[in-house]
Amino acid sequence: MNEELARSVVLVRAIETTDRKREILSDDDRRYANRTARELARWQASETKAEATSEHFLQQRSEQVIKKLSQRHPAFAAFAKRAPGLHATAWLLPLLAFVLGAGLDRITDPHRVDLLSAPLLAIVGWNLLVYVAMLVWLCIPKAGVTRLRATWIRHLAVGKGAMPRKMPHALASCLHAFMADWAQLSARLNGARLSRTVHLSAALFAVGALVSLYARGMLSQYGAGWESTFLGAAQVHELLAILFWPAMTAFGLQGFTLADVQALHFSAGAPAAASDGARWAHLYAGTLLLLVVLPRLVLAAFAAARASVLKRRFPLDLEQPYFRQLNDAAGGEAGMLRVIPYSFTVDEARTRGLEAMAAQLLGERARVRLLAAVPYGADPGAALRDIDPREPGVTSTALLFSLAATPEKENHGAFIAHAMRVLPQRTVLLDESAFSSRTPDPQRVRDRVELWREFCVFHGADPTVVNLLAPQLPAREEGA
Repeated sequence: MNEELARSVVLVRAIETTDRKREILSDDDRRYANRTARELARWQASETKAEATSEHFLQQRSEQVIKKLSQRHPAFAAFAKRAPGLHATAWLLPLLAFVLGAGLDRITDPHRVDLLSAPLLAIVGWNLLVYVAMLVWLCIPKAGVTRLRATWIRHLAVGKGAMPRKMPHALASCLHAFMADWAQLSARLNGARLSRTVHLSAALFAVGALVSLYARGMLSQYGAGWESTFLGAAQVHELLAILFWPAMTAFGLQGFTLADVQALHFSAGAPAAASDGARWAHLYAGTLLLLVVLPRLVLAAFAAARASVLKRRFPLDLEQPYFRQLNDAAGGEAGMLRVIPYSFTVDEARTRGLEAMAAQLLGERARVRLLAAVPYGADPGAALRDIDPREPGVTSTALLFSLAATPEKENHGAFIAHAMRVLPQRTVLLDESAFSSRTPDPQRVRDRVELWREFCVFHGADPTVVNLLAPQLPAREEGA
């Protein structure tokens, strides 16, 4: 799934999951979209002589929904076609950087240049500092992004933050939900694009400085020299030897000897030779090329390649309940929810609740396979030994706990952690029906939910709290 399709699918998902009162899309609208998308997906697949896939269905369905909403709300049509904010920045920022680099010499004396040119040294020093910071950043993988960079990425992900005018309140709420979702989902892609733009801009800034350096040299003679309050000729010579070493090594350029440096002191009074100015320009040009332009272009190419891969294969998790329900609507194989209760006897009423849960998670045709309860204190490895992690037909596995139980690290925690390691597509369900019925204080229920939630997160699971006597998923997990 590419970025464009993923954006449309996420937009439609945000509308359908936020519009719980069916103010934007009625049930008839959704059924019509399902039916039409199924037919178009089959027709699209037949043209390519392949089987209709869920991606075909999602593409056709999102197009149908967006087309219908665009006809009803012209302001929505403009929002749906809105380009990401990085589209203009991607070429404006590098262009601006080149112009600024080309104008760098305007702040210096064009006829009297210092061997230790402050602007050129600043470019080299800043870029070396950036490389060191990037290496340090790689050693802190969980450091995340800075607040400024995160703000940029969120802005670039969705473009303008303002909602179009004359938008119904319910639809505006849906679009706000989409902007939050999309900013998070596309953070890696836009981060790569931002890195590409920043590295390319840095390279073009240095290129602009090089172009300016040689363009001015064509029309005037550089009078190279140096002066310093604190440095002597020997120290300046050592600094130049270190600074120009890459250019002298790579291009075989002639550097400045100690005698040259002593003779070029501005207080010496000797007129600067044209060869000294040309040598100075070549050495600085080679240094900028090796230490700034080439490394930045390599980093920009790496970021561009990463962005290209993410754009063509956008990382959208199609195993979420919303997409499972759509897979069912698309006529795919019916899902099966395998339930493993832990020290929990599931009665007939709660079994029906599990069936309703499975329908909400995996679609109307979903089935439930309830396994025997794992005894309290059982060894996790022994309890799960006979369960096939890749059992055909099983879509998802749910570990079922009662909220009435007090979570214990050596029992509940060990079981959750082991199941998280050995079972694919697993989730944790916390049934609050028993605890809620005997605890009239809502605050105690909330405290117990929070206790279990933190406990599960600590052991690697993100739990879902349900009431199996009145099953209903949290709002963000409801499907169309």
